[in-house]
Amino acid sequence: MHNYKELMVWKRSIELAELMYLKTNVFPDSEKFGLTSQMRRCAVSIASNIAEGAGRNGKGEFRQFLGYAYGSSCELETQSIISKNVGLIEVKDQNEINRLIQVIQKMIFNLKKTL
Repeated sequence: MHNYKELMVWKRSIELAELMYLKTNVFPDSEKFGLTSQMRRCAVSIASNIAEGAGRNGKGEFRQFLGYAYGSSCELETQSIISKNVGLIEVKDQNEINRLIQVIQKMIFNLKKTL
């Protein structure tokens, strides 16, 4: 349906996934199966759902997968807040993450409107 690699929202989601790997790299080993894993999976899920939806059979399915991507972005935003609150990331890092998440959320919303 769409070439997902040309979608700016997919490109920004890839940036977010890379950012999350960098930011969670400094998390303690005790969080390896906790927030580290969860935040990375959420970030990867955003880009993955955009790609999967773009490869589906119609606009309805694409819209559905964009919804999954949006949900994962909300989950990641929540986890970044928790990470800041418990001292795993600094306020400036959490702000950087959440700014990018908000950009992606707006892009997902706008893309859904065009379908």
